[in-house]
Amino acid sequence: MTEAAVRIRGLWKRFGQQVAVGGIDLELPAGKFIGLVGPNGAGKTTTLSMVTGLLRPDEGTVEIAGHDVWRDPVSIKARIGVLPEGLRLFERLSGRELLGYSGRLRGLPGDEVDKRATQLLDVLDLAGAQHKLVVDYSTGMRKKIGLAAALLHNPEVLFLDEPFEGVDPVSAQTIRGVLERYTASGATVVFSSHVMELVESLCDWIAVMAAGRIRAAGTLDEVRGVHPTLQGAFLELVGANGRDTGSHLDWLGGGAAR
Repeated sequence: MTEAAVRIRGLWKRFGQQVAVGGIDLELPAGKFIGLVGPNGAGKTTTLSMVTGLLRPDEGTVEIAGHDVWRDPVSIKARIGVLPEGLRLFERLSGRELLGYSGRLRGLPGDEVDKRATQLLDVLDLAGAQHKLVVDYSTGMRKKIGLAAALLHNPEVLFLDEPFEGVDPVSAQTIRGVLERYTASGATVVFSSHVMELVESLCDWIAVMAAGRIRAAGTLDEVRGVHPTLQGAFLELVGANGRDTGSHLDWLGGGAAR
C-alpha cells in the first residue's frame, strides 16, 4: 500500500453559521500528482489553508510525513512548499532578491541558495527578468517566481492553490514541466483546481470536493468510473447533471432589447 504523504482526520471549519469544511477524512498518497477538485465555494482553499498551517481548524487533525501540522509546525514548514491563491510577494524586491531572501530565511547556506536560484530562474524562463522588481511582473511571472520560492528548499510535499489560474499557455507549460520533473523524483504535489481537463491530463490521484465534503477519492480511473471523462464523473458527483440553465432565460438572445 502506498505510504500517505498527508493524513486528514475529522477536519471542520465554520465561519459563523457557514460550514466551509464539514468533517473530512482523507489520505493523500506519497509520490503522486494529486488533484483536489470542486466547484467554486467547495472548500478547497479552506482545506489547503488548514492542511498547510495557514488556518487553524475548529476540529480535526492533519499529519504530513507523520508530523502533526499544529503540534509540530516548525518541522512541517521545513517539509512543505506552498503556493497559495492570491499570493502576496515582497514586490519591491527583484525576482533574484526574493529567492535569495526566501532561501536564507529557511536557513540554507548562501552559496547553495544562489546556485538553486540561478537554476530555477533559468528553468522557469525568468533569467531575463531576474533583476526586475516583482511589482512589475505579469501574472504568469508571479506564479513562476512564487513556485520557485516554494521549491527552493526542496520540500517533500508541494501545495498549490489554483497554480494555473490566469496564466498564459507558455507559462502554464513551463510550470507543468517543472512539476512533472518534481513528482518524477518521488515528491508529492497537491493542487486545487476546477478545470477538469487540466486535472485529467496531469493527475494520477484525485479527490472531489463539494459543499465542504469529499464526494470521491482515488486514482483517476477509480474516480472516473463508468464515465469516459473526469468532467462527466465530476458533474454527477457534485449533483450538477441535468441542471436547467435555460428555461427561465427565454428572453435572452435575438439581438434587440424587448
